[in-house]
Amino acid sequence: MTLQAWQDAGMTLSTTSNEACKLFDATLYQYVTWTNDKTMGGIEGCLKKIRAADPNFVMGHVISNGLELIGTGRSPIIDQEFEKDLKVMSDLAKTQPLTEWEKMHVAALETFAKGNIPKAADVWEQILQDHPLDLLAIKLAHDSYFYLGQQTQMRDSVSRILPYWTPSTPLSSYVKGMYSFGLLETNFYDQALKVASEALAVDQKDCWSVHTIAHVHEMKADIEQGLSFMKQTENNWKGGDMLACHVYWHWALYYIEKGEYEAAMTLYDKYIAPICLSSGSILDIVDNSSLLHRLQMEGVDVGKRWDKLVQVTKKHTNDHILIFNDLHFLMSSLGSKDHEMTTQLLQSLKELSKSPGENYQQSLIKELGLPLSQALVEFGSGNYDKVVELMYPIRYKILDIGGSNAQRDIFNQVLIRAAMNSNTKAHNNLARSLVIERDVLRPNSPLTERLMRKASAVHTLI
Repeated sequence: MTLQAWQDAGMTLSTTSNEACKLFDATLYQYVTWTNDKTMGGIEGCLKKIRAADPNFVMGHVISNGLELIGTGRSPIIDQEFEKDLKVMSDLAKTQPLTEWEKMHVAALETFAKGNIPKAADVWEQILQDHPLDLLAIKLAHDSYFYLGQQTQMRDSVSRILPYWTPSTPLSSYVKGMYSFGLLETNFYDQALKVASEALAVDQKDCWSVHTIAHVHEMKADIEQGLSFMKQTENNWKGGDMLACHVYWHWALYYIEKGEYEAAMTLYDKYIAPICLSSGSILDIVDNSSLLHRLQMEGVDVGKRWDKLVQVTKKHTNDHILIFNDLHFLMSSLGSKDHEMTTQLLQSLKELSKSPGENYQQSLIKELGLPLSQALVEFGSGNYDKVVELMYPIRYKILDIGGSNAQRDIFNQVLIRAAMNSNTKAHNNLARSLVIERDVLRPNSPLTERLMRKASAVHTLI
């Protein structure tokens, strides 16, 4: 889109460079479609070209810093270079006659950088009231709600602007794909499947809509349908290099669900681990940690795989951007028996919990971050009674750490397995209740059936 096209859309960009505007649009396109266009040098290449075209283009700085923040791989609190980048953006915003729309985008990122993610999301929502076609605000709000575990807000945020996106509006199917994910996370499975399928009918390479359908099959324990869908569509989505690892992760979960561990390990070794080690993306790191931990809980020997992963996660020990991330970094340090990293991670969490200020995630450390972290440590040490004591009182609050229902299920499994292996009769009874609850919510799940058989064999509970 040229400068005039952005102006016609009601979002005037404060630059005289048409080239900068086109590159801003190209960067946004790649962010929304989860791809790096190699012909343009990917997102990083586009951002460099924006800076070359107009180094003072504030919205160029906004999208660059916004992508760094939403990627949760760098913290401006400990990364001085990133802090400097944010300051440049803020200083430029103060010296230019920006539109109110642009000023609000700057304010949202400044707020997010301080860790006040809910307030940042509020600013993006204010933007969308006047600019419902602002795809950057739509996507940043969507991702923020995901990090906050605010499923209803994630759904409704898109539903409010969806009528403005007609089929002729560029990328409207991708907005529909975002809506499908909000429907999924609020348990409207059939509607989510319908909307995601409509989006894929427009563009079969829409990774996010593929991702929604992968979730639906998992949530409904339609394992064979899920596996069939993955195999049939792989060539469509594997080029979405920012999300491909995560979709392969879902594929591996189907195999774990079935108890076909070798197949899951093959996917891990062939795709999931290599993509992660190459990208260093936090989403990829989380997926790797989660998958290895799930396999271990199933009794699978994952060998030296943790040792390679911990070399990537160790760099993020002191980030503390999201509790969700910290817990998965911890899984890697525990899995690799890196006691130094484990100790450092836990101690720094304790320090941050003392004075979180306006940092929302850090305000949750005391109530959620520390007990969940300690529970993972105790689980690894076989102290199952302690795990139950730590996790059961907060089980309904775990939603607040963010992520999807599928991702957070790892904590449900930890609690069930701990209660099952506990030496306390009351905990064994709890395990029975939790497994029954799981079976009601996800009937015909092979994994749940295995847990039921184990509970019955070990404790004569069922």
